[in-house]
Amino acid sequence: MSFYRERILPYLIHLAMRQPTVIPYRERVIAKADGRTLEIGFGSGLNLPFYTTSATHVIGLEPSPKLLSMAKRATGSGMRSPELLEASAEAIPLDDESIDTVVTTWTLCTIPNVMRALEEMRRVLKPNGRLLFVEHGLSPDAAVRHWQNRLNPIWKAVAGGCHLNRPIRELIERSGFHIEQMDTAYGKGPRPMTFMYEGLARRS
Repeated sequence: MSFYRERILPYLIHLAMRQPTVIPYRERVIAKADGRTLEIGFGSGLNLPFYTTSATHVIGLEPSPKLLSMAKRATGSGMRSPELLEASAEAIPLDDESIDTVVTTWTLCTIPNVMRALEEMRRVLKPNGRLLFVEHGLSPDAAVRHWQNRLNPIWKAVAGGCHLNRPIRELIERSGFHIEQMDTAYGKGPRPMTFMYEGLARRS
């Protein structure tokens, strides 16, 4: 199992997140980042092409050594070079109020202690800083929620701890953020896996 998690799973995640269907989400969310930007769950660096010059310094935080290794190879091939940190979102190794923008893209579903991670994101954000996010999570439709809850134990086991049924809006607001803007809709693919939350939040 450890070989699967450390060697095979990172490549599967990389391939899954390269789907063309998620590119419009990346373009919209990442383009809004500005100033000193922290990306949580940097993965293999798939968001890098979508940052503009408004993001003056990009810090990529990622707990998987394999995915960070893939990101380093990608940034060495001519893309902008972010600062890469091998660390957990539950203990971000940055100073209080030192970040202008925090970005999460399909990340909150996998963090074991997601509330602690969101509190850490709030801690490192400046008072006027922003949390930009696109996540999948709990559907408002009862029939879809039924399947999300039913499939979740199996899905977590094969998808690196990914939860299908996390209530994204509730989690963000409970951790001390005020959501200023949020759009929700189903993306392409099976509905239990594709109910999307896309938006912007600030510290309450």
